[in-house]
Amino acid sequence: MNGIRLGLRENLGQFSLLVVVNAFVGAMVGMERSVLSPIAEQDFHLAAKTAVLSFIVVFGVTKALTNYLAGRLSDRFGRKHVLVGGWIVATPVPFLLMWAPSWTWVLVANALLGVSQGLTWSTTVIMKIDLAGPAKRGLAMGLNEFAGYFAVAASAFATGLIAAHYGLRPQPFYLGIAFVVIGLLLSALAVRETKHHVAAEAKLQGDLPPEGIPTQREIFWRTSLLDKNLSSVSQAGLVNNLNDGMVWGLFPLFFAAARMDLAQIGALAAIYPATWGIAQLFTGAWSDRVGRKWLIASGMWTQAVGIAFVVLANTFSGFATGAVLLGVGTAMVYPTLLAAIGDVAHPTWRASAVGVYRLWRDLGYAIGALLAGITADLFGLPAAMWLVAALTLASGLIVAVRMSETLHVSAAPREAVQNCMKPAELRTVSNVVIIDVRSPEEFAQSHVAGAINMPLDRLTRQASELRRDVPLVTVCGKGGARSEQAAAQLRACGFSSVRSLCGGTQAWMQSCRYRWAGRRLRRRSSEPPQR
Repeated sequence: MNGIRLGLRENLGQFSLLVVVNAFVGAMVGMERSVLSPIAEQDFHLAAKTAVLSFIVVFGVTKALTNYLAGRLSDRFGRKHVLVGGWIVATPVPFLLMWAPSWTWVLVANALLGVSQGLTWSTTVIMKIDLAGPAKRGLAMGLNEFAGYFAVAASAFATGLIAAHYGLRPQPFYLGIAFVVIGLLLSALAVRETKHHVAAEAKLQGDLPPEGIPTQREIFWRTSLLDKNLSSVSQAGLVNNLNDGMVWGLFPLFFAAARMDLAQIGALAAIYPATWGIAQLFTGAWSDRVGRKWLIASGMWTQAVGIAFVVLANTFSGFATGAVLLGVGTAMVYPTLLAAIGDVAHPTWRASAVGVYRLWRDLGYAIGALLAGITADLFGLPAAMWLVAALTLASGLIVAVRMSETLHVSAAPREAVQNCMKPAELRTVSNVVIIDVRSPEEFAQSHVAGAINMPLDRLTRQASELRRDVPLVTVCGKGGARSEQAAAQLRACGFSSVRSLCGGTQAWMQSCRYRWAGRRLRRRSSEPPQR
């Protein structure tokens, strides 16, 4: 456990690998985005919009239910096993889509795809939250969702292009075979388990409330309804995917009615998730600075404006502008919702809370497809799109009125960075106690002169050994997450004069070398010249 470290920089290799894996997860969904609605109408001659959108209903329901189970399974059996299982479930999907003799087989393929997505995407989210720790949770989710949805866009564009040149089936789905093979091999052979990181963060956050870990029933109701922050996040996620389900199913039909060809439809189907994916590189980190609540609310309102723009447009450029607005709004919301869940839920039950949130969020696909399909059959495509825009606007209002800011949970590390003590200042402070929070092995290799070793995972148990009437300085290797978390933890234990050391042991040793070099230079300059 001593070797476990939290943070993006500290876990860069595994985090980057999970980003790549999630790109292949997203690509599996993207291969349907531009071609499956046309397949329903042209290959299987489905006329009713509700029937055309049935594949999204099946996908949404199975993915939502699997999301809920994925969180519980991850807590019980470990993240990696669930991730690998999700890829195994995805294996038949491209073959079923290529050779399905009836629409029923397409629905079966989408049921399997929904189960696979629930297991794989949920697990990559949970694992990245585990690795990142509390300091840069928004950035972590932004990177995760960027990879997934940029891959959705690239896959949608590629399959649309292939379909325009070679036909709707089977050629566009050859890509899916490659996605499954690569994703499964990476997950099985290279990804490592992250449950130990959960235990490390749980110790940093301190003891659970007196009632202990909530039951699964309590987590469900807390995330769904009782906790104002968690339930506000859940309803926003549901409405976000409600409009995404409408976009997935109705936008290709709306564009086709406006005389767009398959290549143009593929490009438009790619613009929305591409904007969504790229923008999340910035919005996730932005939420770590400006907070979660208003980014979510304004993102929902931006989505509503984007849908309205598409309805009112009748040219490719107008449709593209609306898709960009919709993508920007979704990027403001998507990683921020996941980061807010991570802010509120304790690490010991966070995976289950993420599962409940993703249950409601991805039920939005099914609800959106049903609502949009029925409304389109009764009143036409524009009416269905206006209805979804109105619901999206209302969801933002609910967040604005009901939700509180959640970022304060992870704000302490940034404050610690701003108030850290420089190595030169450390030498001027009297009676200072320097606490090295690294493992004993790291401490033995090098440490600040006079420091004592209290590993981070033992700090709360050993805090009673520290004096409260002297200044305390926490230090790690490079002045990163561990020393900042230790300082925040000691403040929570009642120590008022606690700061971390800027740059850690490395900066202190560097400053010692500069001082030694400076003394040597002054000594030489004071010596008489030799003749």
